[in-house]
Amino acid sequence: MIEWVKQMKKAFGASFLWLICLIYFTQGFRSFVWTAVSYQLKDNLKLSPSASQFVSSIAFFPWSIKPLYGILSDCIPIKGRKRIPYLVIATFLSLVPWPMLGIDSNLRSSQWHFTVLLTVQNLGSAMADVVVDAMIAEAVRSERASFAGDLQSLSWFSMAVGGIWGSLLGGYALTNLQIDKIFLLFSVLPAIQLLSCGLVEENSADSKVSHESAYSSNSHPMNGNGDVLDKDNILLKKSSASVTRRKKSQKNGNKRASMRTKSLIPEKGDYLVSRWFHSLKTATYSLLRAFRQPVILRPMAWFFLAHITVPNLSTVMFYYQTEVLNLDASFLGTARVVGWLGLMLGTFMYNRYLKTMKLRKILLLAHVGLSLLTLLDIILVSRVNLAYGVSDRIMVVWGSALADAVNQFKFMPFLILSGQLCPPGIEGTLFALFMSINNLGSTLGSFVGAGLASILNLSSGSFDNLGLGIAIQVVCTYIPIAFLFLIPKEATGISA
Repeated sequence: MIEWVKQMKKAFGASFLWLICLIYFTQGFRSFVWTAVSYQLKDNLKLSPSASQFVSSIAFFPWSIKPLYGILSDCIPIKGRKRIPYLVIATFLSLVPWPMLGIDSNLRSSQWHFTVLLTVQNLGSAMADVVVDAMIAEAVRSERASFAGDLQSLSWFSMAVGGIWGSLLGGYALTNLQIDKIFLLFSVLPAIQLLSCGLVEENSADSKVSHESAYSSNSHPMNGNGDVLDKDNILLKKSSASVTRRKKSQKNGNKRASMRTKSLIPEKGDYLVSRWFHSLKTATYSLLRAFRQPVILRPMAWFFLAHITVPNLSTVMFYYQTEVLNLDASFLGTARVVGWLGLMLGTFMYNRYLKTMKLRKILLLAHVGLSLLTLLDIILVSRVNLAYGVSDRIMVVWGSALADAVNQFKFMPFLILSGQLCPPGIEGTLFALFMSINNLGSTLGSFVGAGLASILNLSSGSFDNLGLGIAIQVVCTYIPIAFLFLIPKEATGISA
């Protein structure tokens, strides 16, 4: 273990590894503060389950537009740097809302202000996630490709450790501290992350971009972007010829013609804007070409449908667990820890036993398993478990752990596929696009769940129709199975 760490430090540098681990740890540790957010929405703002889930869905929307952050960081350097400046901006956005919410009670008590600040915080976290993924991809490609799996494993391990500690300490903190103090405490981590950004050096992108631009203008790239640039050059030449003709036809307009000619001379700022525009267009075309490939488009379409066709009732279940089952925050934090362990178990089982299995079979088994696990919620709501001597706490803990493990069986094949298809230059964009499909589907699934809760009149203190809502969720879990034809028939978890 020590030797492995030494090799990683030698390959990537201690400051780079520290920043990567810290960012992923912070992403996992967000469970510490978002548990408090759930109680703020429920107890202090007095929102219904559907309203609370609606607010959460809006706040997490920035995770659904991650390709935008990837395109910006890939194509538009800030002072010659493509990653660290964006990471600084992202960390600042993820930091500022927490001390504001911790200090100003008016912001906490206003649903609109609370939602806006949570959305800004998620904007920063999502942007940081995209940038750090791109940094990892670049480091692996340029430094030591043999460490690709090790670096990714280190990232996931850091996030899992952060999630475990965040869940444990979050439940304990809610039992012993006020919510405003929890917001202030959590702001320490992004503050450290902001300071750590200055420890990592990043080479200027100017020389690299100049080299690539020169290459693009003197050769025919394999990715087909040259025709786009050539068309632009033809249009520019036609424009220049048009200006020349106008100059000749204007006998007494020498001064105006001279001014027009001078305006065609590109200034430095115009050149940078033009170069950025071409870079953005090239990245967009490359992204669209990659996305149009059936091997990536069809699985993504299925994964998106698998989210939006199954209503998410997690917020309703949170209200039920706290109000009817009287489960305290400390226990719910422990249950989330078990969920993180289940996620790690799912990753291990997938890599050990399932990655050579046909992808359709993996997804079929995953949805059948999820439907059976959802039945545990029906047993919990109907109180049948008590008749057999099974406590509510055991049902909640095991349901959380197993559900997270099964969900990981769905997630791993697509994660691996997206990593394999990342072309140089748009690493952050394509990987972010995959994650956005997942996040947007989850967000829309939450909206569907909020709508279902509203239709069934599920609210604080009124859970009579909760069993019916869960039954609908069980039935909907089988809908994605009908669309498994979108998955390539012979695709496996490692050769999709």
